[in-house]
Amino acid sequence: MKVFLQPRVVILLSFVLLWQILAWCLQSRYLPPPSAVLFTLWEQLVSGDLLRHLSATLGRVIASFTLAMLIGVGLGILMGSRERWNEWLDTLVIIGLNIPALVTVILCYIWLGLGETAAILAVAINKIPMVIVTLREGARAIDKDLLQVAQVYRLSPLQGFWRVYWPQLYPYLFAAARNGLALIWKIVLVVELLGRSNGIGFQLGNYFHYFDIKGILAYTFAFVTLILILEAIFLRPLEKRLNRWRE
Repeated sequence: MKVFLQPRVVILLSFVLLWQILAWCLQSRYLPPPSAVLFTLWEQLVSGDLLRHLSATLGRVIASFTLAMLIGVGLGILMGSRERWNEWLDTLVIIGLNIPALVTVILCYIWLGLGETAAILAVAINKIPMVIVTLREGARAIDKDLLQVAQVYRLSPLQGFWRVYWPQLYPYLFAAARNGLALIWKIVLVVELLGRSNGIGFQLGNYFHYFDIKGILAYTFAFVTLILILEAIFLRPLEKRLNRWRE
């Protein structure tokens, strides 16, 4: 009973109930009831199409997310701790934050071809500036007194980084990860819509051409469900565990 009283569950159930009521009232083919969408979702799951396209999208998300986080975290820490580097790279970061994602995707496809490399790189390029800005602020907010304590206890530079410096960046790291993951999901769909032959974005494009609302909502539901699962079983427990030292 407690599970159904959780705020997230209550919100989701309320949304589905409102959706069902609107579908009953409107009786329109452009707003199918939840049961029809779930039936379409089941058909796609049984046929194997759903898992095939979902796995393709997930693979691109993981690859581009990993690349963007590695580069963004490194540059963010460098710019936050070294003012000289910040002066040189700040303009490039501002430009990266303001270039539309669609422009980056199109240019990568034109320059690198309609392949996986171009798709992953286009997504990562759009994500990197956001990570840099977040981690830069985290590096600037580092408690210098704690670093001096590490020196007093004669920790090596590497030990000081992993035991004192790095844990202070956890809140900023997870903020960058959450915001970036939400952004990457959306850009990956655009990438797939424009230049890939599989993935959720590709399928949504196909359903759009036929005005198949049930198919669009079915894949959207699968997409959102996967995000909620990743958040519940991976990001939130990991964040809680790593921030335990603050308690």
